[in-house]
Amino acid sequence: MKLRGLYAITDSALLADGKLLPYVEAALRGGARLLQYRDKTHDQARRLREAEALRDLCARYDATLIINDDAELAARLGVGLHLGQEDGSLSAARALLGRKAVIGATCHARLDLAETAIAEGASYVAFGRFFDSMTKPGAPGATVELLEQTRARCNVPICAIGGVTLATAPTLIANGASLIAVIHALFSAPSAEDVESRARAFSALFESA
Repeated sequence: MKLRGLYAITDSALLADGKLLPYVEAALRGGARLLQYRDKTHDQARRLREAEALRDLCARYDATLIINDDAELAARLGVGLHLGQEDGSLSAARALLGRKAVIGATCHARLDLAETAIAEGASYVAFGRFFDSMTKPGAPGATVELLEQTRARCNVPICAIGGVTLATAPTLIANGASLIAVIHALFSAPSAEDVESRARAFSALFESA
């Protein structure tokens, strides 16, 4: 499976009030290749229910579901996982989820963190923030030069995250980003139809790159 394209990340505030499933399906219809379920609340029953529904949606659109920071939930559903630097051992997650699972790692703006993650079995590495981010406003800034350095030294897909828009994504793709992770620029939309059109626009950037 090729890890390339639009990487949609859910936000429990943006997708409240019944928006989660219709907005995610719209993003998948628009071409999102990966979907990360990111919910930092502690309602385990609801998180399981939502993750199961998202797994079924992703299967329908041949997309990959990634669970943020919950290796046990990812293992239970047989889906992928994304780990931050404080979210536990990547090598332990790889042992739990198996050789074929997609596991990503947050590497902030540091190549050394990416190299360590790859050595421990990461399927892709994520750098950010590249621009002002509403989700992580205090995160250290990543640069286009970092993308170029990583592409030269590492052989896994690179994900760019943090305030990415349709205007700024082409430069990141041109300089080595295989995946563009988007939250607000995709899901802060007035309707599911608008989410779909935004997803199509992001997806089209990879066709011309």
